[in-house]
Amino acid sequence: MSPQMTGAQLAALYDAANQWAADDDFFLAFVNEQPASRVLDLGCGTGRMTLAVAAAGHRVVGIDPDANSLMAARRKPGAEDVTWIDGTSAQIPEQTFDVAIMTAHVAQAITDDGDWSRTLADVHRALAVGGRLAFDTRDPSARAWENWTPTATRRLQTLPDGTAVETWMECAPMTGGLVTLTEHRVVDAGIHEAQTSALAFRTEEQLRDELRLAGFTVDHMYGGWAGEDVGSGQGELIVLARKPR
Repeated sequence: MSPQMTGAQLAALYDAANQWAADDDFFLAFVNEQPASRVLDLGCGTGRMTLAVAAAGHRVVGIDPDANSLMAARRKPGAEDVTWIDGTSAQIPEQTFDVAIMTAHVAQAITDDGDWSRTLADVHRALAVGGRLAFDTRDPSARAWENWTPTATRRLQTLPDGTAVETWMECAPMTGGLVTLTEHRVVDAGIHEAQTSALAFRTEEQLRDELRLAGFTVDHMYGGWAGEDVGSGQGELIVLARKPR
């Protein structure tokens, strides 16, 4: 079904549903470990983290394939301090970065194994020797998709333009490491639209192997935003890696 909401409304809905939280604190603290860094935010979306990193004094490039998200990001205060690029890792500019981040589980949206390998290779190539990478993905052993039911996920959001949007999710069981997710939206109690996508759930072992093949050394892998071990915390796989010297 073709979306009935405008691109600007979809970006506003994303922002309304995704406020600053513990994961943002974690990534910002990670970047701030090295002052005045050259930072790549891959899959930057509407720029919540990107703008915070720029405001903290770093030089930031934000890349995302969704034009509507980037348009929303460019309209926000402080956007002039960020270089925004429409694209994927293939569009990483020919410059060197100290830090690369992929936040908000964006790694799971890269479902094709070949695309994921190329993404890691592109990021590795763009990082300086000793440069650091951080990203998050959901631990498949936590089976998060089992909680993505209409009852558990139903929300009502009011957008800045006054539009009321009721949302909920449903998904199929995981097959071949992928979960098919359908997001439903009812706009102003009238138009019902649905959007189906897939998310990749990679195990800790898979991630370690893929990072090694891309040339990275894994420094840490956590299960939660307070530094919990994998298998505890919030069911996350939070990866901190680096390009070895």
